Amino acid sequence: MNIKSLLTAALAISTSITFAQDQAVLANNQQTKAKEKKTKAFVALGNWRGVAKVKEGLEIPFNFEINEKSGQQKLYFRNAEESFEGGVVKQTADSIFVKLDQFDNELAFAIDGDRLTGALRKQDKSGKPLIIDAERKNYRFKADRPASADYSGSYDVIFTAPNGKEEKTVGLFKQKGNKLTGTFLRVTGDSRYLEGIVEGNGFQLSSFIGSSPAYYKGTFGADGTLKGEVLSARGSQPFSGNKNKDAALPDPYQLTYLKKGYKTLDFSFPDVNGNKISLKDEKYKNKVVILTITGSWCPNCVDEATFMAPWYKKNKNRGVEIIGLHYERSTEPEYAKKVMGRFRERFGIEYDQVLAGTADKQAVSESLPALDSFLSFPTTIIIDKQGNVAQIHTGFNGPATGNFFDEFVKEFNTEIDALLKK
Repeated sequence: MNIKSLLTAALAISTSITFAQDQAVLANNQQTKAKEKKTKAFVALGNWRGVAKVKEGLEIPFNFEINEKSGQQKLYFRNAEESFEGGVVKQTADSIFVKLDQFDNELAFAIDGDRLTGALRKQDKSGKPLIIDAERKNYRFKADRPASADYSGSYDVIFTAPNGKEEKTVGLFKQKGNKLTGTFLRVTGDSRYLEGIVEGNGFQLSSFIGSSPAYYKGTFGADGTLKGEVLSARGSQPFSGNKNKDAALPDPYQLTYLKKGYKTLDFSFPDVNGNKISLKDEKYKNKVVILTITGSWCPNCVDEATFMAPWYKKNKNRGVEIIGLHYERSTEPEYAKKVMGRFRERFGIEYDQVLAGTADKQAVSESLPALDSFLSFPTTIIIDKQGNVAQIHTGFNGPATGNFFDEFVKEFNTEIDALLKK
């Protein structure tokens, strides 16, 4: 073969390769455009069933919905009768992001057809993400057979820790057909809204509002007993109990108290702008003052703030004040200002907030040395007009506890009314 023939053959090969490459690029571009077109057509609005893959063999289902108002999409977690606002939904070409500011978390999803695949992660990307997938489904658990009976009611329930320590709780359940809702009330607070099913005599319950998913499973006995376990990434904790219409916990006003010789609390903590606030300030003299030991990270504190914020707006002109003593994950000023500010805005808080320390029970005891002990976030301390501690309420019975919450509201208002008259 002469040189001219070789050049002609080489040119033909080169042209063939170039054509093949062009065709591949064209096909890839067409696939990309098709994917972008499909993604742009993706509408996140509606009901979703999420599944948190906590660990091997443990997947916890939950429900959420995405709706739109005034041109802004938001995600809401659904548990029993509660619709809990998660955050604003931001959609990019192929992803969805939801900042769950209440808990410093974020949901990050990739759009996969009509599914979402992704994870729950910290906003600062620290720690290990929790894998979560979601589909357009409205159920939580599937029940393939009817419930054996109606197990609604209150139960005395004992949870047993790995070290053998027992914790007395009250289980509250409402059942309608296969659907089961409920909560477990502890001296430190309740497990908020749980939702699930009864199938035969077995039950499953779960809850998720953007922090850590909760999952309970067990069985009801025909004799009024129940037994089961709560499961998480850390392991399992068994519980057992008996039906009791009068099930109750120790008086929450008798669990936390002052050390002998103390009548009040002496503190001076900064607000988010660095201004020191103390009970000795003129603003609080001759007034009933409510101290809430709280934290923006605390689910039961969310319930307390939901009650306290509107209560204060209604009663602030009666000679009563509230100070939120915040114990946060970090006392770094900018971080504290951010999370406390978001907490204030979310619940419409108008009373004072101070940064009292880190989110730790020992930190509370050290910063408020007059307390003999500290058991729970939140804890509510009521100060009379003379500046002395009148009552200390441990924990918070949120609206998921039904009559227990109603009773707290009644007792709280009665106590404040009495102190204002003195």
